[in-house]
Amino acid sequence: MDYRPIYIIAFFAVLTGSPLFAQTIDSVSERRTMTAERMVNGEAIELDGLLDEPAWQRAIPATDFIQQDPVLGGTPTERTEVRIIYSRDHLYMGVLCFDSEPDKMLGNTMKRDEYLRADDRFMWVMDTFLDQQSGYFFEMNPSGLMADSLMGSGGAQSREWDGIWDAKALRSELGWTLEIKIPFRTLNFDPDGTAWGINFQRTIRRKNEENLWTGYLRNQQLRQMSNAGLLEIDIQGGGVTQGLGLDVKPYITGGGSDSPGRDPAIPLSRSADLGVDLFYNLTPSLRANLTVNTDFAQTEVDQRLVNLTRFPLFFPEKRDFFLDGATFFEFYVPRRRQNSNIAVQPFFSRQIGLDANGLPQKIDFGTKLTGQLGQQDVGFLHVRTGDESNLAGEDFTVLRLKRRVLAQSYVGMFYSRRASRSIASSPEQTAGLDFRLATSTFRGSNNLEFNGFLLWNTDTTKTTPGDNLAYGVRLDYPNDRWEARLAFTEVQPDHGPAMGFTRRTGFRAYQPRLRFAPRPSQHPWLRQMAFGFDVDLRTDMKNQFLTRRLDFTLLRLELHTQDNLEISLVPTYERLEQDFEITKGVVLPAQSSYDFVRFRVVTNTANRRILAAQTRFEIGSFFSGTREEIAVSLGIRPRPGVTLNVEQEWNRISLGTDNFQVRLYRLVADTQFSPWLYLVNNVQFDSMSQVMGWQSRLRWILTPGNDLFVVYTQNWLDHDLFDRFAALDRRAAAKFVYTHRF
Repeated sequence: MDYRPIYIIAFFAVLTGSPLFAQTIDSVSERRTMTAERMVNGEAIELDGLLDEPAWQRAIPATDFIQQDPVLGGTPTERTEVRIIYSRDHLYMGVLCFDSEPDKMLGNTMKRDEYLRADDRFMWVMDTFLDQQSGYFFEMNPSGLMADSLMGSGGAQSREWDGIWDAKALRSELGWTLEIKIPFRTLNFDPDGTAWGINFQRTIRRKNEENLWTGYLRNQQLRQMSNAGLLEIDIQGGGVTQGLGLDVKPYITGGGSDSPGRDPAIPLSRSADLGVDLFYNLTPSLRANLTVNTDFAQTEVDQRLVNLTRFPLFFPEKRDFFLDGATFFEFYVPRRRQNSNIAVQPFFSRQIGLDANGLPQKIDFGTKLTGQLGQQDVGFLHVRTGDESNLAGEDFTVLRLKRRVLAQSYVGMFYSRRASRSIASSPEQTAGLDFRLATSTFRGSNNLEFNGFLLWNTDTTKTTPGDNLAYGVRLDYPNDRWEARLAFTEVQPDHGPAMGFTRRTGFRAYQPRLRFAPRPSQHPWLRQMAFGFDVDLRTDMKNQFLTRRLDFTLLRLELHTQDNLEISLVPTYERLEQDFEITKGVVLPAQSSYDFVRFRVVTNTANRRILAAQTRFEIGSFFSGTREEIAVSLGIRPRPGVTLNVEQEWNRISLGTDNFQVRLYRLVADTQFSPWLYLVNNVQFDSMSQVMGWQSRLRWILTPGNDLFVVYTQNWLDHDLFDRFAALDRRAAAKFVYTHRF
């Protein structure tokens, strides 16, 4: 019997009682505090950015921000003031971002939820349960962009969440102001609470300057709620209400599609449909959602990627129903969330309502419950898909619970069930446990985390019993100057959650990481440098090496100008367990092994410039031959609201007598007429599929919660026979969503 999973759980039980992680929630007196001013009866706020109503004058502002960069603990070069007032139904924020050079403020982007890598910005977080583990993130820029995300325990983030709120940005000779209105119906919170956690951060992009209200140390960050201040707000005494807590969101959609170039060809068909989403706050902290006749006509296309590995690529979820509240379902969240080597993901919602080719399958209904119940984070999901001509309908069920312990830790469980409604099939189930022990006060103000998980799933292979587990542990020391990690993962050969994503099975992984990143004092052009290594050692179940990848960062330079350079060396060993067809007709045989070394140079120029460039150049040996890779991405911002991104990736591979090239091109033209109206055109082509795709997507936010989408998608095949691009398929759709709040 393999006792290692038992040892993991026992080790967790010991550490839970250890004083190392026994951090308690700080007392109120130790945290910076501001007070939300209650509006008197009859007072109203007009969102014009002027902040000239009497309630704003009564509110005492949060000021005295502290500089994090470039001078740690220094005085900001520009003053920032934040005021908060509230009524029975809404929370209002008034932000004054003074600027001595208002003509140099940067606000290029207006599109909802776009990342602000090139702009001035103001960000804030709210911990509405005062649990130091969950909350809401918001950000805006001088052009009125609005972005938000959910923050869950264990570092989970869901930027895809779109809360209903409104705001107005106004520029003036003093700088820029924000006037923000957030309905209490948009937020979950403790109805008996008297204070929320809150923090603010302002970026002055041209100076590469970051200022925070509290938690300014570089080991800390805005989203680390244990470093937040306090917002005193009298929820009960102020008569705060969420109304009935019911949102009704009907939609209507129509469109047409055909596939003249597919086999078999599909003639033009037209469709129209109706559906509805219902959201109900069972309590101020627990929300239920019911969707009927669900439609995803507005969904963006996937970004194409080059895959020269033996394993499938991970494509993120983009459908709104599954994205809303996604943080409540996340399991064993890795620190580097974009890492494509995530070993296990027991719940991957793209397994629901999409066939093996990524084509939509009808969803009859879905229901979801997310939020907090006492000390528990709760996530429950049930979806039923409809019968199709070639697919039987299925029922999908997920339950995720996390019990918050200590100040920044949790222990959780996971269960899922996937059952086809065909008579011959039996349900597939997955169950697991995970934990996170974390502190931000290790040796003073350093971060330390210990994570672990254990997963079991129904064994459908009918082979050796007991080879269907996955488990692992990870110790992280994620800090600014020193970063370290030790991780172990085992994924057994028959592990395969029916509703999950598993990139590779039948391995044990040992993954240490070390990074040293000093900051030269008062250097005229250099802000930070870094050196380190990232190791990925994988063996089979008999402890014979499969992969040995050593990624050495020889040098990384980050400049005050926001440009950076990284030079890496990557020695790699691979042993193939099966034949690997790297491209059509080129096969590397099973049981062969290869040692090769890659040299990589990555450069990035500052995104704030009108023309910004990111480049990656790799050269060296590759399996039995060589590979050259050049990737270039250009971002062009001729004026606010207009962005053009041009990306190109080129690979030339030589494997003995076999030589081939792989090319990927992408053009994204983003035209933003206002924060409420924008048009995005996305054109992609890759030489492996020989398919060029185009999507044009218009979104018009009439008012927050009421949206019109118009989407057109077409694909062409680079046809060798006709020596031209031939149409494969095309689809046009329009969708209108209306929200009524009771």
